[in-house]
Amino acid sequence: MVATDEAAQQSEQAEQPVRIATGTLNSTKVAAIEMAAESFFPAVAVEAVEVHSGVPAQPLGDEQTALGALHRAAQAQRIREADYGIGIESGVVEGPGNRLYVVSWAAAIDRLGRVSYGGSERFALPPEVAEQVQLGRELGPVLERLVEAGAQLRLQGAAAVMSGGRRDRISLHVIAVTHALAGLIVKWRLR
Repeated sequence: MVATDEAAQQSEQAEQPVRIATGTLNSTKVAAIEMAAESFFPAVAVEAVEVHSGVPAQPLGDEQTALGALHRAAQAQRIREADYGIGIESGVVEGPGNRLYVVSWAAAIDRLGRVSYGGSERFALPPEVAEQVQLGRELGPVLERLVEAGAQLRLQGAAAVMSGGRRDRISLHVIAVTHALAGLIVKWRLR
């Protein structure tokens, strides 16, 4: 198989930055989108716009979480008339060992309406935290109340708290956005 980045080649030829609209003003998510996009394009202009995800504040399950990312991506792309729209949504999903896991999904949409998704790695929540989330509470406030990691939590997210600082939310979001963009940009063809 051979991979080509047709969109990246077009961007290089035009010498125009690729315009990416993101459906959030969250600086962590915007930074992750910039980092991932810069690995595909020589010049990127990320435009943030606040849109509603269309899903609950604490999405449950992969489908609901990915749908929130898609809503954000599609609205942002349409509002900004950008080359691509990217949305990121984080939620929780049941997984192995009867545990609750945190997951982030990114959705990317292009001008033609083609959609691609990318997911982050997952990590399990402590039972005490999971219990509160399953009662309908949002993860962030629950962690702030139950875990002594206020500043780290606000700056680096639950991933940093749960991994003892070995991972952070930006790195998880970069993974998801990279896979979402690759699904639209990298074209595979058999030899």
